[in-house]
Amino acid sequence: MTHQFKGDTMKTETLVNEALELLKSGIDDTAIIACSGGIDSTVAAILAHKAVGDLLHCVYVDTGLMRLGESEEVSSMFDEMGIQLKVVDASDRFFSSLEGVTDPEDKRKAIGEQFIRVFEEEQREVGAKYLVQGTIAPDWIESGGGERDVIKSHHNVGGIPDDIDLSIVEPLRDFYKDEVRAIARHLGIASSERQPFPGPGLAVRVLGDVTRERADACRIACDIVERRIMEAAQSGLCDLPWQYFAALLPVRSVGVHGDARVHGETVVVRAVTSLDGMSARYSPIPHDVLSGISTEITNSLKGHVNRVVYDITHKPPGTIEWE
Repeated sequence: MTHQFKGDTMKTETLVNEALELLKSGIDDTAIIACSGGIDSTVAAILAHKAVGDLLHCVYVDTGLMRLGESEEVSSMFDEMGIQLKVVDASDRFFSSLEGVTDPEDKRKAIGEQFIRVFEEEQREVGAKYLVQGTIAPDWIESGGGERDVIKSHHNVGGIPDDIDLSIVEPLRDFYKDEVRAIARHLGIASSERQPFPGPGLAVRVLGDVTRERADACRIACDIVERRIMEAAQSGLCDLPWQYFAALLPVRSVGVHGDARVHGETVVVRAVTSLDGMSARYSPIPHDVLSGISTEITNSLKGHVNRVVYDITHKPPGTIEWE
């Protein structure tokens, strides 16, 4: 399914007013929101702050599965916007909940439950009755329900436990990514063009066992891919893809570092062009750029990763993320 935002028929101002009205009518007491720093949760947080002011408590959960420097960047961004943000380091509990979990659906549900449990604790501190989420249309469409197949359960949809003691408010539920970006530009959010990052974070980019060591390796590889492709686009070597990252595969192969045999894992580089994430085509990254990425990844993760491959699959048949 492909969606395209028709700016001439549904003005951004109308979308903003719709979201504000939903928030004002749906929240009459203290609310909390998870702010990951991604575009969806950031837009939802700013709209909710505009709608209910000090009734909203913004919380950033450091899961240990975020991008390099993510916690510092998110804190700085919210500080610049004048919105108070509480940072909670819950990395130990997230890694503990993922121990031995390798199925992608089970990962998403485990992460979704931990997010809710963290917010239940925050709820008790501030007396919150509402949980605001940055859920957008592709999240619940891909999570299935009714006659829709489950493509992948998004942690903020399929991972929500049945016994949650919070009323959920989703001001962006019927919006698509291009519409959310338009709202972000309208609100003057500096990160409005920031590439998407999955809600479960690196847990769905580390295929197989999610350990601190493997998450750290994936984090470094992702940073290299993001930086190298951004530099290539700024130099005019290629167009900037809609999304670009690395995933760590539980596939070991024999390699050589110097004169030593290495039995290391594999990193896959993924870059796609898309409008709203519902469909996508792989991006043709120049070979010289990919070669530089491969060299830096294998040198930076010497002994852990010894092979780098490039994913040339469209969506469909693949999804953008590997899990």
